[in-house]
Amino acid sequence: MKVLKSRNRIYNQSLERALQILCAFSPEKRELNLVELSKMLNLPKSTVYRLCHTLVKFNFLTYKEGSNRYSLGLKLFDLGNMVSSAFSIREAASIHLTRLGIKTNESVFLGILQDNQLMYLDKREAPESPILFKSEIGARRQPYFGMLGQTLLAFLPGTEVDAILKKNPLKPITQSSLRTKSELRKRLAAIREQGFVIEKGEVIDGIAGIAAPIRNHSGQVIASIGLRFIYTPERKRKEKALIEEVCETAMRISEDLGYERRENAVSSGF
Repeated sequence: MKVLKSRNRIYNQSLERALQILCAFSPEKRELNLVELSKMLNLPKSTVYRLCHTLVKFNFLTYKEGSNRYSLGLKLFDLGNMVSSAFSIREAASIHLTRLGIKTNESVFLGILQDNQLMYLDKREAPESPILFKSEIGARRQPYFGMLGQTLLAFLPGTEVDAILKKNPLKPITQSSLRTKSELRKRLAAIREQGFVIEKGEVIDGIAGIAAPIRNHSGQVIASIGLRFIYTPERKRKEKALIEEVCETAMRISEDLGYERRENAVSSGF
């Protein structure tokens, strides 16, 4: 494996060649053999073979022994679906995030679980907020991180939550952070029951968060939307109204994604 360095960049030559192999496929060339790939990329067949063998191992390519030809693998389909889903959620939520931010004058965040981590899909900073939150779009956090992560974990099967926590053990951030699995399980159960979460000082001292789940057409929770704000006496008086705004916004995004609101369901409970 050779790593090349220049004044402006550092890149891995083997990785570059593997990506060139994947990019060689097209709607017109859905299957290619070793000789074709070698000629197209101007690489030795032995090099192409080693790279293709690795790509097959990780399901980025499929090898058909009868024809000795390669085609794109299912791993790319899975990754493509994740990207497509994320873009669809962000597009559906965009106008609602803006409206929620304007109506509440608070900072608004949208997140999903990806690769067992919380990932921020979108955000709206409150223009008058004295705090600039460092939750950049695309940034990742521990899966149980604050309001968004806990909301997303709450609607996963218990065995899946246990597996995620085994890989990502609880690490308290502040004195108010959840510290044990038992505490987290109680929190997740409460979120499922009431349809939202409010956490206070668990990520930043003096800062509270309110979040609710976003569902797709089948009712599956696929994202979470939330507010983060300084927890003052004024905010405490408005707590109920803020919860209702967050839950109603989550519902409207869910409806835009094909979810049908249940009759007689309260906005906070879906």
